[in-house]
Amino acid sequence: MIIINNIKVSLDTDLNDVCGVLSSKLKINKQDIISAELYRKSVDARDKRDVHFVVSIIAKLKNEAQILKRNKNAAIFTKKEYIWQKAESDIRPVVVGFGPAGMFAALTLARAGLRPIVYERGADVDTRTADVEKFFAGGTLNPESNVQFGEGGAGTFSDGKLNSGIKDIRCRTVLEVFHQFGAQKDILIDAKPHIGTDVLKTVVKNIRNEIISLGGEVNFNSRLDGVFFENNKLVEISINGKKVICEYLCLCIGHSARDTFKMLYDSGLEMTRKPFAMGVRIEHLQSEINKALYGDFVCHKSLKAADYKLAVHLPSGRGVYTFCMCPGGEVINASSENGGIAVNGMSNSRRDGENANSALLVGVNPEDLEGDNVFAGCELQAKIEQKAYRISKGAVPITTVGNFVFDKKTEIGSVKPTVKPDFVFADLCEIYPSFITDSLKDGIIEMDKKIRGFACVDAILTAPETRSSSPVRIVRNESGESTNFSGIYPCGEGAGYAGGIMSAAVDGMKSAEQIITIVKTAHKNI
Repeated sequence: MIIINNIKVSLDTDLNDVCGVLSSKLKINKQDIISAELYRKSVDARDKRDVHFVVSIIAKLKNEAQILKRNKNAAIFTKKEYIWQKAESDIRPVVVGFGPAGMFAALTLARAGLRPIVYERGADVDTRTADVEKFFAGGTLNPESNVQFGEGGAGTFSDGKLNSGIKDIRCRTVLEVFHQFGAQKDILIDAKPHIGTDVLKTVVKNIRNEIISLGGEVNFNSRLDGVFFENNKLVEISINGKKVICEYLCLCIGHSARDTFKMLYDSGLEMTRKPFAMGVRIEHLQSEINKALYGDFVCHKSLKAADYKLAVHLPSGRGVYTFCMCPGGEVINASSENGGIAVNGMSNSRRDGENANSALLVGVNPEDLEGDNVFAGCELQAKIEQKAYRISKGAVPITTVGNFVFDKKTEIGSVKPTVKPDFVFADLCEIYPSFITDSLKDGIIEMDKKIRGFACVDAILTAPETRSSSPVRIVRNESGESTNFSGIYPCGEGAGYAGGIMSAAVDGMKSAEQIITIVKTAHKNI
């Protein structure tokens, strides 16, 4: 079997006829194609006069040796299968947190036969959805069940993007698992796969049911509030004030569990400050983003809502970049603490909303923070969120690019804010330190050189976007354990080792594999 990469095809090509595409491009008879399958598809829109698809096809051919010899884009294809490990033990590992890292850690342990016990501080996805919708409609925030906490983690209320910069065999496995449990087949092919919030809610529930069917246990409204050791080895944890025997713990707490960070630090776990980022959400009309990126092909039926990823390096030395871009999506109030405001972006599987939005972030380094307190980053996040809440009197602060960047009085125009329930105009310079606001202003102007109209005066800025990543790292050794206590395996975004659904899921699998290896070794020695 071979793979042929970098096949350029027009937007009008029928990609359901993979054999036809291959026959045409390789100039071979269809009879010489034993089997063919579309493996990857991306949009090349660098030349707005020639927007097209670039695809990879895996195939079994009668004349593979000849094709390999004459086609530089052809190579032998060997599918790398991920092997789900097996283990025998009466020990039941514990997973705390049921976001992407926790779900995939628990699934890996369950498929190994270790019947993991999961504790999630938030609610199940159905209850959580009701709590979130009530909050969006103007109801009271539930600090334990919201956009940040609950089944599926913060990723459940997002675009569900699955692309990542990491190269790992487990990435394909994560895609296959999501598809197995309800995600659309496109995620196995698209270069920038996404699921969408509407579909993710079903997928995470199905993964939970799979874990339970394999002997696992998933407990909601169950908050970790203590860890206990003997001779630097984990022996117990406390859940909602009740002690539970625990020898192996996958710690997948998420980037917003500030109270849990503090408890773990007070218990002796080694932590350190790490770089993170803060900024705003920027909204444009999706139709304008489509025009800017697709040019003459903007109305082509084969093209979906356009997305972008931008980064600029400013003369000041600061980096400004976009993150978690949500085509056809909305900005959401992602607060998890009373008296504070935090925002994020979300889109459904169809990505058919009127606006495009993206986080627009400025890097924050440990040296930007005062003193040597390990939680200085968390404290800065909280300070900004609380200031935003006070200034806006509980509503969500917004402004326009015209007001913020060009100091030009600009009311709401063609771009309507999507955040719910309430928003008010505010001066972002009163919320953020100057190094962030100055960088955002310069960054928007520079990004306008890359996407025409990015700095349009009626683009909406919503603040504050503070939760893009964790400001702390729970330090672990090469075996994935806490450096000073055995039995604890910090992983995922909250522990500071991931930055998105895919990387968090992969990290959760790796931590589970470490536990499986230890358990298997212990079983052999019995």
